[in-house]
Amino acid sequence: MKTILAAAVLNSVVALGFIALAIPVHAAVPCEEMLKDMRATKASTKLSDTDMKKVESLETKAVERCNADDDTRSDQFLTEAMQIMGK
Repeated sequence: MKTILAAAVLNSVVALGFIALAIPVHAAVPCEEMLKDMRATKASTKLSDTDMKKVESLETKAVERCNADDDTRSDQFLTEAMQIMGK
């Protein structure tokens, strides 16, 4: 009986593992693409000195995360910078 129960539990775990693989995890935009878009927006937008400093700080953090292959976090910084610029 214990063997049947163990086999059922194992089959359930394996089935859940395959289901988890089939569900896409948050598909982040490649940070290089988002960074290019943000820089183009920054070049064409007039900002106050305060806002420009915030955007540049966020850009620096985004580049750091992008270089570390943390696209999701990089995209979060770039999204925040785009919001400051009204995009």
